[in-house]
Amino acid sequence: MKIGTVIYEPTIVDGFDISVYYSKRVDGVVGKPAKGMYNDITCFVDAKSIRERPELVALSENGPATRTNKAFTLPWDFVCPTNEEYQSDILRFIGETAEENVEGVILNLYHFPEEGFCTCDRCSRQQRESGLDWLEWRAETVTDFIRRAKKLVKQPFGIEIWPDPVLAKERFGLDFEALAKYVDFFHVPLSSHNYVTMYWVDTLTRDFKKLLKKPIFIELSAEIPREIETRALLRTVAYVSSHDVEAILLLVHDADRAKEICRTAVQDRNYRGWLDKFGFENMNKIIERWEKIY
Repeated sequence: MKIGTVIYEPTIVDGFDISVYYSKRVDGVVGKPAKGMYNDITCFVDAKSIRERPELVALSENGPATRTNKAFTLPWDFVCPTNEEYQSDILRFIGETAEENVEGVILNLYHFPEEGFCTCDRCSRQQRESGLDWLEWRAETVTDFIRRAKKLVKQPFGIEIWPDPVLAKERFGLDFEALAKYVDFFHVPLSSHNYVTMYWVDTLTRDFKKLLKKPIFIELSAEIPREIETRALLRTVAYVSSHDVEAILLLVHDADRAKEICRTAVQDRNYRGWLDKFGFENMNKIIERWEKIY
């Protein structure tokens, strides 16, 4: 099993097998492709573009897909995924990123915002002309975008999926089996401010392991530096490591936070004893590597 970072700066941290850099973020900030790293690209969420061009926003009978629309609890502002001009811009950015010496490409938020989106004239027309019902048209639209993106990437190619193993197709247009034909792995973020209660992480990891037909990267949030959160995170990493996943990724703001987690794991004798007691061999192997560095 591999261990990695998801980070907001283009920095590779010693002791990690995989390094993921957010090269295009939900706020619309765009960075240069980070060489030697996986580059994670946000597709149809872009607060900056929607502020500048409100006509880009995805629509529903209850209004636009924005954080300010109180009819929903959307965490971000979503662009309509059938907007041809915006699609072309994103695909061009994906292709330009892949032309650099990057380790791989990951796409996130490449789908519809939620159920009920998008009802703009363009989406309504495309759905009618497709001859498909609403659910299948949305799923085909998402899958086709991933198919087009895959053609631009020769390196390992993965996509993030919203962590809903039951309603992902109805909510977002995610057809796991169809998408698996075009990706090398699925990236599943199981985000939380803390993992003091973590049974749900174990459950969702099991669910996605059964459902998804390609290797899985599980992402855990690791931004908060308080001791109780760090120790709970490390125990959660150990539980996830007992499943047959390709990698566990730790979301951090910067390299210093990633190094702090490594040092805590190495120095915490109670944690090391707990790993031995319950037989978390994969996690022990990771810490043995960290011990040589930290």
